Amino acid sequence: QLQLVESGGGLVQPGGSLRLSCAASGFTLDYYAIGWFRQAPGKEREGVSCISGKGGITNYADSVKGRFTISRDNAKTTVYLQMNSLKPEDTAVYYCRLGRDWGQGTQVTVSS
Repeated sequence: QLQLVESGGGLVQPGGSLRLSCAASGFTLDYYAIGWFRQAPGKEREGVSCISGKGGITNYADSVKGRFTISRDNAKTTVYLQMNSLKPEDTAVYYCRLGRDWGQGTQVTVSS
């Protein structure tokens, strides 16, 4: 049974960085795309970034292009989201998704 567990969230000042991890268990990731999503209070969940099964194709929301980088280590069955130059508007719960399965989310708060 697939289980996705996010980690790495926290409180960071504007301009700071965080690296989120999405660890998958019970599943081989190699051939599956994985996406990062986020949901801010009072807003709908939105796509942030996604990466193809082998990692050769990545996509980003316009709001995070040039600041966030998605990557994966299939040997570790983990997908990462490196977030730099964080802004207050990046504050949200961040989720990873594979197919219909979601993780429980990790809170990112950007505030001075």
